[in-house]
Amino acid sequence: MNLIWLGKYRSFFENLSLYTNVYGQAYTIQGFHGTSVPCSLAQIQVLEYILENEEENQKMSEVARRLGLSPSAFSKNVKKMMDKQLLEKYRCSNNHKDIILKASPLGRKVYQEYMNSLWKRQFEKTFAMLDQIPEEYIARFAEILKFNAEAMLRQMDELQNRPEPDEAKQAVTLVKIE
Repeated sequence: MNLIWLGKYRSFFENLSLYTNVYGQAYTIQGFHGTSVPCSLAQIQVLEYILENEEENQKMSEVARRLGLSPSAFSKNVKKMMDKQLLEKYRCSNNHKDIILKASPLGRKVYQEYMNSLWKRQFEKTFAMLDQIPEEYIARFAEILKFNAEAMLRQMDELQNRPEPDEAKQAVTLVKIE
């Protein structure tokens, strides 16, 4: 059966599906990935997000949502990362319920090791290919990916009866949890 509705975009969606399926298989596998501590790609992704947004002091639920992870999958990764001493937990001084994550010194080191390894294995060539594409095309492609990810997140929220996220930001003082 020929799926006509995909039209000229068939190859694009076929390769996008291939990438997401392969990444999905590799996502939870523990390995060294050029690091001194074995991690999964999911854990590296959490480290990267926390490092990139460390000034935001986002609650665990906010980070999980931004990464498109279920709260339970995110919590499992955080527990494993805490056991490896890659993360530190903090509470807001005025709210003992919400937990804020920060990368530990070891977490920062492991992330840098990963990036040094990944640059040679994958991103050096990927960036060279992207350099051949006009920036506005890359930006448009990123919009397409984000639109589709957010649409799927909304659909998952509806299916699982999850409430809308609270976007309000307030200044907080953090207290480290031992």
